[in-house]
Amino acid sequence: MKRKEFMTESEQYLARVLTALHRRIIETDESIAEGQKEIESMHDYFWENYTEMDQYGYENFDNQQALLAQVNANQDELQRRRRFRKMLDSPFFGRVDFCFEDEETPEAFYIGIGNFAEKTGGIPLVYDWRAPISSLFYDYDKGSASYTAPTGEITGEITSKWQYKIRGGKMLYEFESDIKIDDEILKAELGSNGEVQLKNIIRTIQKEQNAIIRNTKDRILVIQGAAGSGKTSIALHRIAYLLYHDRQNLKSSNILVLSPNSVFADYISHILPELGEENIREMSFDLFAYRELKDTVPDCEDRYDQIERSFAHPAKRNLYLEKQSKEFLNRMERFFLEMEDELMRFRDVEYKGFCKTEKEIIQLFYFKFMDIPLLSRMEAVAEYFIDEVETLRDADLPEEERNSVIEKFLGMYETRDLYVLYSHFLKREGYPGLPRVSYEKRKLRYEDVYPVLYMKYSLLKQTADRSIKHLVVDEMQDYSRLQYLILKKIFPCRMTILGDKAQTMDEQQQDVLQFLPGIFGKDIRKIVMNKSYRNTVEIAEYASWLAGITDMELFQRHGQPVTEQSYSDMENALRHVIEYLSILGEDSFETAAVITRTEAEALSAYALLKEMMEQKGYDTENQLSYLDRNSSRFRKGLTITTFYLAKGLEFDQVFSVFPKNDKTPLAKQARYIAATRALHQLYMFEYRKKRTN
Repeated sequence: MKRKEFMTESEQYLARVLTALHRRIIETDESIAEGQKEIESMHDYFWENYTEMDQYGYENFDNQQALLAQVNANQDELQRRRRFRKMLDSPFFGRVDFCFEDEETPEAFYIGIGNFAEKTGGIPLVYDWRAPISSLFYDYDKGSASYTAPTGEITGEITSKWQYKIRGGKMLYEFESDIKIDDEILKAELGSNGEVQLKNIIRTIQKEQNAIIRNTKDRILVIQGAAGSGKTSIALHRIAYLLYHDRQNLKSSNILVLSPNSVFADYISHILPELGEENIREMSFDLFAYRELKDTVPDCEDRYDQIERSFAHPAKRNLYLEKQSKEFLNRMERFFLEMEDELMRFRDVEYKGFCKTEKEIIQLFYFKFMDIPLLSRMEAVAEYFIDEVETLRDADLPEEERNSVIEKFLGMYETRDLYVLYSHFLKREGYPGLPRVSYEKRKLRYEDVYPVLYMKYSLLKQTADRSIKHLVVDEMQDYSRLQYLILKKIFPCRMTILGDKAQTMDEQQQDVLQFLPGIFGKDIRKIVMNKSYRNTVEIAEYASWLAGITDMELFQRHGQPVTEQSYSDMENALRHVIEYLSILGEDSFETAAVITRTEAEALSAYALLKEMMEQKGYDTENQLSYLDRNSSRFRKGLTITTFYLAKGLEFDQVFSVFPKNDKTPLAKQARYIAATRALHQLYMFEYRKKRTN
């Protein structure tokens, strides 16, 4: 092989950037070391002199503030060093040559994961992918172009665009591209093996995706995206963009992601740190609901219990749908109004010669404090009485006596127990009531969780969570109208809501875009993304056929045809999984999955596969994993799981293993979800399930 005799312009630039990065890392190391010495010196000074500091504490306060400033400065330096070290691997991935209007010579702008200059405050050698000028790379081909800067719109002409792949500080390839993001680059990225974490997409952001990521105007942004359209990646990149552009008002601690489960949270957890931001809070909405209901019930079913029960008892499925419906909610609102009279037993309240008569209490309850929720209203009446007493006595009530007075007022409710009240409502409406058991034995079925939570937010005074300034709701199609009403009560903030109506875990597809405008009003902006990038054309077309989708646009990446097979039993189907499995060898895949309908089927498949794989010489300790609702990590190798836990994840190779005799609408949805998880190869296996008496 001939040795390269000269370096290209971009290779020379790469060498310059790497040299500057190494120098900045050394300088940062020195700054961190000096800062640590300063912190230690401040600590020593404090302990040696704190007894002699002034009596008002001014010197102590000044020292504490100086120490805090130094600690924060060191943290900033540590963060900067982490970013510089990360950039050593691949400092930039693109370049746009832009000739500003009224200028003759174009300027070259290199684009990477973050800003980098030879010294702080200097002109960047590399521009952050979120910087205004970087939008030129994503939005335009050669020719006239513009971008919006803080000073206004900047116009000019793109004279050339370049794309690079750099790994370990080495230039693997570079080429000039006439188009936005070259399809061959995108195919290479999409055609690579799946990883145990979601990939960032900054090298391949498409124009329509870039418009969503850089959207700062819309308060409620709703993305209806086809399976594989990149909607989750786009939402996370949008968060990174918003954090970059509004650092004064928005911090990572102000953002919450409602994700389906802990495994999915792990799957996406690296994206923001990889994009130069701190990680953000994440939890499932179910977990949030259970925490909010701890005072009412110690235990609740989750959505997965409800799905499992739907397979076991399909006829009872309607009960869940009824209790999430608009009609059910209207009946509950009517019940709240009727309770205002039925729940109360008004009487006089006396305290050490002071009296509030029944008539006065009724007046306060129904008129002065009528805007306060019903179960919190009597507390307001009690506080009003206590304020009167304290004013007349010119003294505060002791805490114990204060609580005693409040209890007298609260005693006028027949009950404030939400469990009892909800059970009373159910029986009034013709449903079976909740079991009459002690608190420790209470457990809510999933269909009752959110009606009870709605009751809590309607009848008890709540404080909206103002610390959350941006909420991300993933898998939006799996949230009921009732759940969105609750979200609006809890989080009066900006939102990014995303999902795919075809991937619902209900029997029928639910298009939340039909009712979200009625909840969030004119602030809502709806975006539909019909182009799928994840799967090969063969897999995407097959999945679309399963779901009856006709309007999906496919990225042209081809692979092998989908394999359909029918077997006599599960064991025989799993033997063929081993036969087709490709997680060993030079050209093997990183990830594969066997996806089943139910937890029991997944457990059976896992036990059978473990035995079969060990007979074939597989290292099942490292190459086989069972993923259930309590799992928190997504691993390489073969994963056994249910369709509902596989949602949001992707695998190189997928084996859907379902009973042949289940043709219910829910099973059809499950097959579609399983099929859309496959990146490169899809096997749809069916088997005859033995009937149980």
